[in-house]
Amino acid sequence: MINSQTLKGFRDFLPLEAKKRQFVIDTLKKVFESYGFEPLETPALEYEEILMGKYGEEGDKLMYRFEDNGKRKVALRYDQTVPLARVVAQYQNKLPMPFKRYQIQNVWRADNTQKGRYREFLQCDADIVGSSSPLADAEIIKLVFTIYQALNLDITIKINDRANLADLDKKYVSVIDKLEKIGESAVLSEMIEKGMTNEVAKKALKELQSKPQTESISQILTSLKQMGCDMSKIQYEPTLARGLDYYTGIIFETIAKGSTGSICSGGRYDKLVGIFAGRQIPAVGFGLGFDRTIEVLEEQNKIPSQPPAAKALVTVFSGELTEKSLEVTSLLREKDINTEIWLDDDAKMEKQLKYADKKQIPFVIIIGPDEAKNNTVTVKNLATREQKTIPIGQLIDLFKE
Repeated sequence: MINSQTLKGFRDFLPLEAKKRQFVIDTLKKVFESYGFEPLETPALEYEEILMGKYGEEGDKLMYRFEDNGKRKVALRYDQTVPLARVVAQYQNKLPMPFKRYQIQNVWRADNTQKGRYREFLQCDADIVGSSSPLADAEIIKLVFTIYQALNLDITIKINDRANLADLDKKYVSVIDKLEKIGESAVLSEMIEKGMTNEVAKKALKELQSKPQTESISQILTSLKQMGCDMSKIQYEPTLARGLDYYTGIIFETIAKGSTGSICSGGRYDKLVGIFAGRQIPAVGFGLGFDRTIEVLEEQNKIPSQPPAAKALVTVFSGELTEKSLEVTSLLREKDINTEIWLDDDAKMEKQLKYADKKQIPFVIIIGPDEAKNNTVTVKNLATREQKTIPIGQLIDLFKE
């Protein structure tokens, strides 16, 4: 017998969970498109050289890489920013600039699994490619606020400029990125392990913590204020680092009230697209932590209960009555009323009612010998347990109430 289980770090989503996720996805799409962003999809597999060396040492370690049947070196999509850069370079003469796109697809990372961390997960990105204006940065941050407002979450955005970290070697930037998670003493210890003396490490961290806002951040904050943002929800944090190597300007992370850890992060990356395009093309965007967002929404009971797929189940009796059940099912579906029909013509009514109850289908439509003879149906409301017999001609009106 085959062992029926998923790989570690990979998940199935049964209908109840899948519907919650779809609710959030639908909300995201609506907000993205309200800002003029359009959808993009890219392949799960890219040539290895497309992805390698773009995320830093840690990213390269976590990437799923292998040789396909054609002996090509390929890798599974690690994020959606590098594939976006490849798309812009490949189709730069066809795309409108600035190019505003959103992307909702799975990514894969061979990470250590733990609560909220998986090896396959859904990532939701939005980016503006082709504009270096502070307005583009502000638009991206305002978009994040609008998304979480639509999801009814209270958020704070921490913001910094990678220019504040320009004097630090990349290996120290990735350590400082852990400051909030592991604390100052642990960060100093790791910086020392990577080559700094204790005195130099302390001085570097202290100088970073006291750096004032850059001109770029000031311009972005001014634009956000003009856009009507609640400025008390934006915090300048000069030690915010973001570990990915491709950031060149503004960087930010989003924290939900009552929770810890980032649920959405991003920044400006003006040199990444140029690696593929052969010329510098500015870009700014973010990746939304979908699973983390779902977790916070569930912790705070912010996901409304999702309705069942079908509004009605049409029962089936054996023999010639099946034809009448099929007729009623077709009538309801033609009127855009989601309807299931029972598929086993010798099952007892009790079994059919239990099925509808388990799926939380609100109405069961019973067509027995008397109903078929009189061209009527008996409608049972499973919530109230009330039932009534009505002419078939009045059935559609019942669902308009």
